[in-house]
Amino acid sequence: MRLANKFALITGGASGLGAAAAARFIEEGCAVCICDIQDGPGEAFAATFGDKAFYQHCNVTIEDEVAGAIDAAVERFGRLDVVFHSAGIVGAVGPIATTPGDEWRFSMDVLLNGTFYALKHASRVMGPQGSGSIICMASTAGLMGGLGPHAYAAAKHGVVGLTKNVAVELASKGVRVNAIAAASMATPMVASVITGDPSDLAGAREKLAEASPLHGRAGLPEDVANAALFLASDEAGYTTGHTFTTDAGFTIGATVEGPAFAEYEPIVREAGKSGLDA
Repeated sequence: MRLANKFALITGGASGLGAAAAARFIEEGCAVCICDIQDGPGEAFAATFGDKAFYQHCNVTIEDEVAGAIDAAVERFGRLDVVFHSAGIVGAVGPIATTPGDEWRFSMDVLLNGTFYALKHASRVMGPQGSGSIICMASTAGLMGGLGPHAYAAAKHGVVGLTKNVAVELASKGVRVNAIAAASMATPMVASVITGDPSDLAGAREKLAEASPLHGRAGLPEDVANAALFLASDEAGYTTGHTFTTDAGFTIGATVEGPAFAEYEPIVREAGKSGLDA
């Protein structure tokens, strides 16, 4: 049991990546506070785990609700060992010249300000406690340009930077802070974008597998859940400030087509010469 006797809070925990992480954490012995704004699905999901989970309504754009969720978890569990901030949206979409300001601000509220609130209130508990692991949900769009809408990319770059900065601050208090940068995974949110139907997970998996540098292998919520499990566990006890990619190698240049210069030809030399005897 890799998380035996540990207690976690997961935002965005009613579906997608957060739900996969909640199930994985509980499987490894953790008790979990599942937070979301999807109250019906969240309560039903938490109920499937009996006394190992409970549901707490939490809108991550409202600081008081994030603070209240952290406090509710501490009140129920007596301590808090892990916070996985997974809540997110795609956000504002379109050219920069026509992106509505209110949509931009709402996107930032969810994707970046929500991360700030989670870090702030997790550290409020974990700092005095002297231990803990905080995991932020970043994205490959936070590491490279052109992989997401402008607001999403800006926010996720911010998440990566904030993760590093807060990790430096909290290291002396025994609290680790890391992020996960995922490529598109077969979640309802991604399915909605690439198939038009959030329930078409099979269709999403098929399309993602076709585009994956790891031939025929789609990215799955369980891949992110396993990354979060590692970062939450004592196995990552010497890891902080890191952004862990789950992307089939995309951010290092891996493609479906494979690398350039993959076939042998005689050594290419100066002035168009080739071969060692030239």
